[in-house]
Amino acid sequence: MIFPKLHVYALTASSLLAISAASRVQIPLSREPLQDIPLLGFGTWNLDRNNASDVVSEALNAGFRHFDCAAIYRDEREVGTGLRKGLKSAGLKREDIWVTSKLWNNHHSPSLVPKALNETLTDLDTPYLDLYLMHWPVSSENGRTEIDYLDTWHAMIKLVEAKLVRHIGVSNFSPSQLHALIESAPDNPPFAHQMEVHPYLQQKGFVDWHRLNNIHITAYSPLGNMNPTYTTWRKAKSAEAVPPLLSNGLMREIAETRSCTPAQVALQWGRSRGTSVILKSAHTQRIKENYASLQCNLEPEDIQRIESQLPTKRFNNPSASWGVDLYDGLEDATSSAELGSSTLMTTSRMALEDAWNRLRTLGNAIADLQIRTGPESNRDQSLRSGCWCV
Repeated sequence: MIFPKLHVYALTASSLLAISAASRVQIPLSREPLQDIPLLGFGTWNLDRNNASDVVSEALNAGFRHFDCAAIYRDEREVGTGLRKGLKSAGLKREDIWVTSKLWNNHHSPSLVPKALNETLTDLDTPYLDLYLMHWPVSSENGRTEIDYLDTWHAMIKLVEAKLVRHIGVSNFSPSQLHALIESAPDNPPFAHQMEVHPYLQQKGFVDWHRLNNIHITAYSPLGNMNPTYTTWRKAKSAEAVPPLLSNGLMREIAETRSCTPAQVALQWGRSRGTSVILKSAHTQRIKENYASLQCNLEPEDIQRIESQLPTKRFNNPSASWGVDLYDGLEDATSSAELGSSTLMTTSRMALEDAWNRLRTLGNAIADLQIRTGPESNRDQSLRSGCWCV
């Protein structure tokens, strides 16, 4: 069994009615925003901040209407500028696109949740989010890293009530964690769950469970190990490595048969399951190619071959570096002790990220002081840099 600790159940009628009612009252503008997540999304992780605004604007003009952001990506201000430029050039309004962002681990304390959202809304230059996700079920505050998410979730519920976000959800949760969260707030289940899903990590049982319980899935890394961040890990683990997904013989064969590219096949496979897929590119041609995946048609036998002939491999697991166990009960989940030095996020990388988070907190404190003692330009500069270091 893929996730033995999870007891499958359907949401109650009252829960579904609560979601429906919330969808009506959460509309912050007179014009009705998108009601469904577009199944093709543009990701903003690892964008070069020097041209992030232009890339985002270009993606919007290419047809993308779903944009996935996060505070820890450190580029939300540039993304916000790009969205504003793109909307203007495309003749669209804010309500015509879907914007998701995520709460980072260092703001899990209930009192910090609205502060984190306010910073994201300011940086993205938007009055509301369509979806706000808890990035991980992990808190990293006051020098401690631990599994902690229930109080954070209840604080996020208040953001919906305040009409600052339309929907809330989670990311990277295990079945047992998701079950516990829903039990703690049965009238406010997650609208969506973002997790690693691709042909190398299909998670069929977990995907089916979400469909049964009316929780949308957004798949990150839909092209598997093509993400540059996974390259070092793939080389270091050469004995266990699988070929880059887009070089896989099966994916290439299906692509040739259907007159698509391997990337388009992977994206269409994800959407065929009802999941939205998010991916990033800074190259004009690839942005257009990815959007054209909407025209890639797969046959049932293609789906069957992808689902039966590929190995299983998870590429994003910071369990060892954080000292917590993640993905319990899911495919290719390895405990923090078992992972050791083979984890994707090495200890040194995560140490640098933790240091950056602490420095950003310090930088924001200095910025707040400059509001009272210095010109607005100084405050703006500090917020743009995100920290007072690099």
